[in-house]
Amino acid sequence: MEHPSIPTDGDLYALAGKVAVAAQERRLMVVTAESCTGGWVAKSLTDLPGSSAWFDAGVVTYSYEAKEALLGVNPRTLEATGAVSESTVTEMVSGALSRFGAGLAVAVTGIAGPSGGTPDKPVGTVWIGWKRRGGYAHAKLFHFDGDREAVRRQTVGAALEGMLLALTG
Repeated sequence: MEHPSIPTDGDLYALAGKVAVAAQERRLMVVTAESCTGGWVAKSLTDLPGSSAWFDAGVVTYSYEAKEALLGVNPRTLEATGAVSESTVTEMVSGALSRFGAGLAVAVTGIAGPSGGTPDKPVGTVWIGWKRRGGYAHAKLFHFDGDREAVRRQTVGAALEGMLLALTG
């Protein structure tokens, strides 16, 4: 039996469908910038038939170098705050939006485990950021429980929920 806060594949598909409807109603393309989820947010969105009508691009950036080269994250930000920080996710989401023609971007960065955690940033620490074109980036810190799969699955669910809110709220 799955933990109730851990979204199932069906839950993610349903959430992605709601994002799709909201994006299409607003005639907006969406873009994803992902680290700890390895492209799972983009996969959830593109599992939907016809997603090319509203899904622009997905970028997976695990290394500092990739975050800098593909999303324009400042090396000083990464040195000062690390990859898993509000500053980094804000620069990731802003960079994704500036590099593509999308109207909404989401970015995720975190520590999915099983290793990599520290006392300050334990496994399950995830930052998610959202930004609409012409708007301000919003970032939120999450502390998810469970193994790598559970942390990643909860991250995808939270990212999709935030996209829906950014589109409809």
